[in-house]
Amino acid sequence: MAMATTSFYSSTPIPIKNISSGASNQIHPQFLTPPTLITTTPFPALKFTTTRQRSQQPSALVVSAVEAEPQVSSGAIPSKTLPFRVGHGFDLHRLEPGYPLIIGGINIPHERGCEAHSDGDVLLHCVVDAILGALGLPDIGQIFPDTDPKWKGAASSVFMKEAVRLMHEAGYDLGNLDATLILQRPKLSPHKEAIRANLCQLLGADPSVVNLKAKTHEKVDSLGENRSIAAHTVVLLMRK
Repeated sequence: MAMATTSFYSSTPIPIKNISSGASNQIHPQFLTPPTLITTTPFPALKFTTTRQRSQQPSALVVSAVEAEPQVSSGAIPSKTLPFRVGHGFDLHRLEPGYPLIIGGINIPHERGCEAHSDGDVLLHCVVDAILGALGLPDIGQIFPDTDPKWKGAASSVFMKEAVRLMHEAGYDLGNLDATLILQRPKLSPHKEAIRANLCQLLGADPSVVNLKAKTHEKVDSLGENRSIAAHTVVLLMRK
């Protein structure tokens, strides 16, 4: 950082007339002391920015900000490398007639399905968010916005593959994953192993590090009334 030292000279004002004595044009000896040199503490180089401000004089420029201009090299702050990272994901979708119910990439027979911009796979969306969160990245809605027509009806496996790519690019592997699905119907026991197997394939992970649980919501609120489905996921990423 550029530094500057500024010096100021200070002295006591010199009177011209001594009113009390009536003498004129006489300088008291105490006022003949030479000026004192005052050196200030060094301070950072300053950058002055000016902005045009409306006034009676249209061309008037007003100094609006004075700020220190840090000069830090790009390599001065090392990137944070952690031995492991933890992420949590959550997702919820409404269940409506006329939509397929896809969980973990598996089509589950049911009279209702997830209403969503993509295929509405609540489990894969949740896992993607958990991985992105562990990496300190934006959530799935920012990377794959539902306002983008190209994601309309897209398979959520596309989002999973991108999350896994980002995980490996950052230098991490999956340590383990624990997911919980919350829905009143249908019962997922007959489908759990197929869902877990497909999830392991998408993650490129051994089945021993991927766990899947399913819970009802005891007929409470929209989840318990078969009007929605939700999922929670926690992931542990390990440095390669």
